[in-house]
Formats: sequence, C-alpha cells, structure tokens
Amino acid sequence: MSEIGKKIRIERLMNRESRNMVIIPMDHGISDGPIEGLINITDTVNRVAEGGANAVLMQKGMVKYGHRGYGHDIGLIVHISASSVLSPDPNAKVQVCTVEEVIKMGADAVSMHINVGSNTEADQLEMLGKISRDCTEWGMPLLAMMYPRGKKITNPHDPVNVAHAARIGAELGADVVKTVYTGDPDSFRDVVRGCPVPVVIAGGPKTSTDMELLEMIDGAIEAGARGAAIGRNVFQHRDPVRLTRAICEIVHHRRPVEEALEQLK
Repeated sequence: MSEIGKKIRIERLMNRESRNMVIIPMDHGISDGPIEGLINITDTVNRVAEGGANAVLMQKGMVKYGHRGYGHDIGLIVHISASSVLSPDPNAKVQVCTVEEVIKMGADAVSMHINVGSNTEADQLEMLGKISRDCTEWGMPLLAMMYPRGKKITNPHDPVNVAHAARIGAELGADVVKTVYTGDPDSFRDVVRGCPVPVVIAGGPKTSTDMELLEMIDGAIEAGARGAAIGRNVFQHRDPVRLTRAICEIVHHRRPVEEALEQLK
C-alpha cells in the first residue's frame, strides 16, 4: 500500500500531461535569514501558484504561514534538513523534522539536502538512508537535493561530480533527485542517463538576466530533466507570477526560450 501512496502523492507534484515538475523552493530563510521575497511568504506562495507552479518547498515552521491560504492550490514539499551560513561548516546538515511530522502537515513529499564530498558526507548519507526507509514505510515521496560540495570539489558543476552525486541519491532511495546544471545539454544528458529516477535542476544563485535562467532550464529539459526547482530567481524576481509562467512554458509545453520570454512583457 505504501507504493500506492507514493504514486498518488508524487502525481500531485507534476503536470499530468507533461509529467514534469516546476517547484519553487522557499527554504532559504533558515540558511540566509529573512531575505527579500520570503518575508511575506504567504504572498509569494500565492503568486507562484497563480503562475502555475506545481509545488512549493519550505521548512516545517513556515507551512502554517505560507501554504494554501487562498487562491490556486499547489503541492507542498517539506524540507527536513538544515544548516545556516553562520555555522563554522555550512556544508554540514542535520535532520530537523521527521516523515511522521510531514504527514501530519498534509504534505505531498519530503526533501533533504546532501552535500557529497563535504566533511560530514558520511553522516548525511546515513541520514538519507534512514529517511528513505521512513518514506518507503509511509508512502511518502522523497526529493533528495544532491550537490557536490567540499574541499576536494573544485568545480561543483563538473559533469562527473554531478552525475556521481545524482546517482548516490537514486542508489539510496530518492524518488526525485535535484542537482545543479552542468552548463550544457550534452554533459547534463550523461547525468540524467546515469540516474534512474527523475532529475530536476536547481536554480542556483541569482542569474544576470531572465534569458540566462530560461536558457539554463531549456537546456536541462532538452537533456532529459523532468523539471526545475527554482528558488531565489523566482521569489526575488520583480514579477514572480509572469516568470513562473515563462518557466512553465518551457518545462511543460516545450516552448522556445524566445516565446517563453513573451510572458514577461
């Protein structure tokens, strides 16, 4: 029965026609503090829901302020790991929520962040394995954010490192893997090929232009990615509704970047 639960819940996070996902992460407050775009999280959630996003992602304490207050419905993913930029080692992650708590909140999935190559990699992988077991028990989809980060990682976008990190997520039971884009469709195609579960790309730092962001998303979808999880580039945008619509045009309808940009005019 748990597999049925996973199937039902994960379908709430994707477009029924494209089978792809547009996710807007809003978990940045715990790492960066009260930043622009997340101070009034309820308003931002409703803006991206109006734009057509399939799901938002946030820490457990924000669910009561930022989800399904009114307007369009939208899927909910609760993040269950955390760290702060004030930490001596921001790459270290600890578990701050349980699968059982997430179920009680009515969420559709859980997510956790793993930094492959960090000083605490072993602890984080152990945590991922335990959460994967709990998710299987309760029929809860698991999105694993798998990033190559650490002293030995000189290039976090290196295709070999990204493919390795993504594969680890699948090997340890993730249902969806979120990871960084490698910079071009050909190299990212190898990441997707080596990961047997759906891959979505992370938005990363703020991009210089809307076109730069949309071109990155377009390249990832061309390579076989199943969606995009774009945080600050959306919630700190001058018009989150229109930018979300533009992203959906690419992810769900495979519109060219130039056509998607029309949503922003």
